[in-house]
Amino acid sequence: MSRPASPKRRFLALWFPLLPADRHRRRYGPDGPPIAFVEKQRGAMRVVALDPRALKLGLAPGLTLADARARVPELAAIDHDVHADRLWLERIADGCDRWTPMVALDRQDGVTLDITGCVESFALHSPTSVRTERSRSAATASHGLRLRSGRTDVGYFPNSKSLGEEERQGFDKLSPNGEMFGTESALTADVERRLAAAGLTLRLALADTPEAAQALARFQSLPAADEAQAIRRLPVAALQLDQEAETGLRRAGLKTIGDLADRPSPPLAARFGEGLVDALDRLLGRADSRISPRRALPALLFERRFAEPVARTDDALAVLDDLVREAAIALEERHGGGRRFVGRLYRSDGQVREVAIETGLPTRDPATPARLFRERIDALADPIDPGFGFDMIRLAVPAIEPLAATQLKLEGGRVAEEAMAALVDRLSTRLGRNRVRRFVAQGTHIPEQAALALPAVNLPDPAPWPLPPEGEPPLRPLHLFDPPQRIEVTLSEVPDGPPRRFRWRRTVHEVARFEGPERIAGEWWRVRVARLPEPPPSVLRPKPGRDAMECDGEELVDPPEAPPTRPAKPLLTRDYFRVEDVRGRRFWLFRHGLYERETDSPDWYVHGLFA
Repeated sequence: MSRPASPKRRFLALWFPLLPADRHRRRYGPDGPPIAFVEKQRGAMRVVALDPRALKLGLAPGLTLADARARVPELAAIDHDVHADRLWLERIADGCDRWTPMVALDRQDGVTLDITGCVESFALHSPTSVRTERSRSAATASHGLRLRSGRTDVGYFPNSKSLGEEERQGFDKLSPNGEMFGTESALTADVERRLAAAGLTLRLALADTPEAAQALARFQSLPAADEAQAIRRLPVAALQLDQEAETGLRRAGLKTIGDLADRPSPPLAARFGEGLVDALDRLLGRADSRISPRRALPALLFERRFAEPVARTDDALAVLDDLVREAAIALEERHGGGRRFVGRLYRSDGQVREVAIETGLPTRDPATPARLFRERIDALADPIDPGFGFDMIRLAVPAIEPLAATQLKLEGGRVAEEAMAALVDRLSTRLGRNRVRRFVAQGTHIPEQAALALPAVNLPDPAPWPLPPEGEPPLRPLHLFDPPQRIEVTLSEVPDGPPRRFRWRRTVHEVARFEGPERIAGEWWRVRVARLPEPPPSVLRPKPGRDAMECDGEELVDPPEAPPTRPAKPLLTRDYFRVEDVRGRRFWLFRHGLYERETDSPDWYVHGLFA
C-alpha cells in the first residue's frame, strides 16, 4: 500500500524594511525632522537605517553621519538600538502565531511563516468557530492540522505594499488556479491589514521554500507570470553570499539566479565553493528546506475565531473553558494527561496575552485547568486588558503524559494524594511556581546536599525517602544549619571519641549522652586532581667547569626540576555524633577531619538541632 504524498509546502515571508523607523514612530509619533539611525563602524558614525522622509530626500544606509548631515542639515541622529528592534520583531512574531504555529525569525528584520495546510481556513471556515487540533504523530502531514490541505500549483506574484491595486488584480488573472490563489490572497490580505494597522511598512511574498519567499520579498521588483520566472529574475544578491563571492559572480557575467540555474553545479562549486551551490538549490527548491520555529510545536492545539471581537474578560474565560473541555476529550482519547496548559488571547489590535498554568500531576479533568486559569488571571499584577476585544483565543497542551485509569483504595488513599496535588497546584498558581517548594532527595551522603528544594509543581521524586526503624529516633535532625556553625570543644575523647563539653553561642553545654560516631567520608571522585607537569627531555650540555668545545656529546646533564604543581586539597572525613546535654537539648555535631591521619587539629561544628 503506497503512502499518501505529503502536501506541497508553502511559506509566507514578511520583510520590514523600515523596522527601526516604524518602532520609533509608534512610540514617539510621526512628527519631527527626518531621522537617521546610526552606529559606530570602523571608527566613524555611519547611518544603518532611515525613516521614509530621509529616504525621500535621497539619503541611503552606509553614509557617514557627517555626509548625511551635509546633504540634509536638519537630519536628526538616533543611536541604533538593536536589542529594542529584536524585541519589537519578537512581538510581531508573537502576533503572527494567529496564522500558523510555525513561525521563525529571519535575520534582523524578517519573519517567515510555514502556512502549509493553514491558508484554507480563511476561505473554507467561518471565523465564528474554528477548531484546530495538532498532534505530533501527524506533524509530517500538514503539521497535523485538522483542516483540509490542498496542493498548491498556482503561479506567483509577491503581494507587497509597493505594488498598486491594479497591478495586483492583473496578476490575479495570471493565476492558473484561481481558487487556491484566492485562498492565499485572503491570508495575505489579512496579514497586510493587521500589520498596516500596527503602523508597519511591509513587503511579503509566497513561495515553495523559505529562502525563495524571503528573497522574493526583499529583491522582487517587477511582475512575473509565475513563481519560477520571478525567482530566475532575482539578482545574485538574493543568495546572501559574502561580498567577495558576489563580486566574482558579477565579474563573470552571472548577474541573476537564472544565469546560475542554467549552468551545471560542479563548475560553480569548483570556482565559487559548495556554499553557492547549496544556497542555489535551496532557493530553487532542488533541496528540501524547512524553517526552525521559535516555539516547539505543541502536542495539542485548539482555537476559536470570532467575527466580532470578545470585549469582556469573563466571556474570554468562558471560551477558554470550552477549549479546556475539548482538550480533555482529546487527552482521554489518547489515554494521557497534561501538566502544562497555555492560553493565548489575541487582541484585534495585534497584541497577544499569554497565560500558562501547571499541575503537579498529569490531569485531564477539565475542572482543574479551568479553575487554575481563573485563579491565575485573578492573581496577575497586570490585569488583562481586552482593549477593542479578542478576535481569537487559543489553548495549547505542550506535551501529553501517560495517564491511565486508577483504582481507588478502600481507605481513599488515592483521593488524598490527588487532593494534595490540587492544593499544591492552587498555591503555586496563586503565589508563583517558585514560592511553593518540595524537597527532592539527591544521590549523595553529604547532609547539606542530600536534598534540593524544587518547585512543588515538578514531578515528585520517584525514590522514597529512607525511614528509620520503627521505634527508633530519627537519624537526621529536622533543622539543619547551612553552613554548619563552628563550636569550641573544651573537653573531648581522642582520637575518635565524642565531645564532653562544648561552647556554642556563648553558652557552655555539658554532654550527658551521645550516639555515634557516624562516619561520612568526602566524595573523592568530585575532587579535581592536579597533574604534575611532565619533565622536559634531558639536554646535552657540558658539566660545570668544562669548556663547551671539550664536550664530546656523551655527557647528559638533566635540567633543574620544575617545582611540582600544588595538589588539590582533599576532602576531610566527618564523624557525626547525636548528643544530649544535661538540660535535655539534643544536637547533631561532627568532627571535621581525622586526628593525625588528615589533620593535627580537627574543628568541631554543630550541623543541626533535634526536636
